[in-house]
Amino acid sequence: MVTTTSEIDQRLEAIVAEQERIFVRRQPGSAQRAERARAHLAGGVTSSWQITRPQPVWLSHGAGSKVYDVDGGEYVDMHGGYGAGLAGHAHPAVVEAVQRQVARGTHFAQPTDDAIAVSEHLAGRWGLPLWRFCNSGTEATMDAVHLMRAFTGRDLILKVEGCYHGHHDSVQVSVAPDAGDVGPARQPNAVAASSGIPAAIRELTIIVNFNDLGSVERALEAHAGQVAGMIIEPVMMNAGIIPPVEGYLAGLKELLHRHGALLAFDEVKTGLTVGPGGWTVVSGVQPDLVTLAKSIGGGLCCGAVGGTDEVMGFVASGGYEMVGTFNGNPLTMAAMRAVMESVATPGAFEHIALLHRRVEEALAGSIAAHGLVAHPVIVGAKGCVTFSADPVRNYRDFLDVDDRYNHAHWLFQHNGGVFLPPWGKTEQWLVSVQHDEADIERFVGNFERFAGAVGA
Repeated sequence: MVTTTSEIDQRLEAIVAEQERIFVRRQPGSAQRAERARAHLAGGVTSSWQITRPQPVWLSHGAGSKVYDVDGGEYVDMHGGYGAGLAGHAHPAVVEAVQRQVARGTHFAQPTDDAIAVSEHLAGRWGLPLWRFCNSGTEATMDAVHLMRAFTGRDLILKVEGCYHGHHDSVQVSVAPDAGDVGPARQPNAVAASSGIPAAIRELTIIVNFNDLGSVERALEAHAGQVAGMIIEPVMMNAGIIPPVEGYLAGLKELLHRHGALLAFDEVKTGLTVGPGGWTVVSGVQPDLVTLAKSIGGGLCCGAVGGTDEVMGFVASGGYEMVGTFNGNPLTMAAMRAVMESVATPGAFEHIALLHRRVEEALAGSIAAHGLVAHPVIVGAKGCVTFSADPVRNYRDFLDVDDRYNHAHWLFQHNGGVFLPPWGKTEQWLVSVQHDEADIERFVGNFERFAGAVGA
């Protein structure tokens, strides 16, 4: 018997509705807090990303690989704070480092010894000699964009369609544009990512396509001598996971340098989650600048910008002032040092790779057994399921992925005791250094039940 598209749609909608009812029924405490919070928290949450269907989840605490909601529910945490949770929760090395420092002072606005140690670790891992610290991924990419403009004396930057680089004006362009707004593939439109982004800012940000050197070359030639540089996630992670094709990143560097422009890798979401020296080391392509945050901080607010002697030397000489009252905060530096020395170790990366091999095998088996049109994509500690027959190579491919399957999967996992990031097809799960085989079995068991429910 042939199942029609309409019948599949109806069945999927019914499955989602039932899982959402279960979701809400399990969490009356979250519902009560959401109602109370609306009185004094704008939108009832602390970040607009927490406004999720069917309701936001209020958490109580975390320990190891688990988080606990205010209703007492336990979850294997594969949300990981959008990638900040590589160390898991209350990692002994991070707890000890922060407890020791908090008793010695939490803020001086002066450097401490840990800042030297962390910069030495980052230089060794990324192969870039000079570093500065800040407090978030947004601050790191903001400084990188400012520095590229200051160093070159040019105003324009190139940005990839569908990439998120934080919420400062220069990069709030074509982050997740609707299909009707993107324009022609050969010359994508610059679309404001939110209200409050002036037209003048959009005109300074030239949009290009991921995995498309021709797109970049056309932009550089159309704006000859005006482009300061390009900021790019070396692996796109605001659209599931989209790896670069062979030769793309090396080709970008050669092309940009030929036109007198700089290359900045935004490794805020890749960073330590994809390997001990980020995608910079995996790819063998060293950019002029790299930005880090999330996974390097052990769960604390953090950020870092590293670069070559020539470009970061411009900061050292005073050509560009990279400032911030909380830059190099001693609590953050203590946590970052603990991550470098005791969390992101060779053994930890081997452990994560072993767990992810089990995930990849199990998910591929469930997908095949239940006739799903999907495939897992795993890079280091990050993973996602792309509900598409073909690999996704850029944002326009990503627009064609049916997000309803991702939302249904999220609900099955959550109701089965695994916390994934919301927002459907855009995000990835994270395996921390504290996850174990039992955690992974819970995850793959939930996926099997999901696949059985929605499969052909």
